[in-house]
Amino acid sequence: MKIRYLAAAVLAIMLGVLPASAAGVDKLYVLYCGDIAAPDQSRWSPGVNVGVPIELSDNCYLIHHAQGWFLWDTGLSDALAAVPDGKKDSNSGLVLKRTKTLSGQLEQLGVKPGDIKGIGISHSHPDHIGNVEEFPHVMLYVQKAEYDWPNADGTPRFKPEHPVTKLDGDHDMFGDGSIVIISTPGHTPGHQSLLVRLPRTGAVVLSGDAVHFKANWDNRRVPGFNTSKEQTLASMQRIADILTKEHGQLWINHDKPQSDGQKKSPEFYE
Repeated sequence: MKIRYLAAAVLAIMLGVLPASAAGVDKLYVLYCGDIAAPDQSRWSPGVNVGVPIELSDNCYLIHHAQGWFLWDTGLSDALAAVPDGKKDSNSGLVLKRTKTLSGQLEQLGVKPGDIKGIGISHSHPDHIGNVEEFPHVMLYVQKAEYDWPNADGTPRFKPEHPVTKLDGDHDMFGDGSIVIISTPGHTPGHQSLLVRLPRTGAVVLSGDAVHFKANWDNRRVPGFNTSKEQTLASMQRIADILTKEHGQLWINHDKPQSDGQKKSPEFYE
């Protein structure tokens, strides 16, 4: 009877009757990956709220699939947890802080670095790749355009010995449509977002820095430091189209009010 039911379920997925999430994803954890305090939110919204301070969240996401664990972004460096008052960036005035580590949160869940089958990086800014080298043998999934984009001093953004899959566009992580990397350039040359189809929660788009907070999303505002305004706006529209098609939710990584309302690990979404 069970075999007959499973066969019917597989056929239903193939025919598009059941959501692709039935094929493998069952849990999504929102992990705390730091706090960012900024003296001037117009850094991200040119000409709007000039001189008004803002606090931003910084999240990472751990997803359980039948084929293994997948980590999306790694947040600010765990080393910041040893600096109680955080670290101030002399150029931007941003104060970067962690009160608990990524490694500690994984340990609480019983997940070892070797259990993780892949890490997807939305982009290569420090608040998203701060702990990549805590997983030196785990495959990185990064757009080729991002991987090849050098730091300001010409150095590479990733260690050349770290295993990597360089993507050129969208990528279905497990081949069943449940976790799909979506190319959304503009913030950086190879920025990418993640579509996760959960069995109960439904479709969720993890936006990385395609947008930084809800007001910018609602008004389609683009930070002046993005590498391409045109690409950013096109990526926002692409995300909006996906949300409409999937009846999905947009989870904005740095939007603190939204983040404060989300369940955090060890609780999870299913």
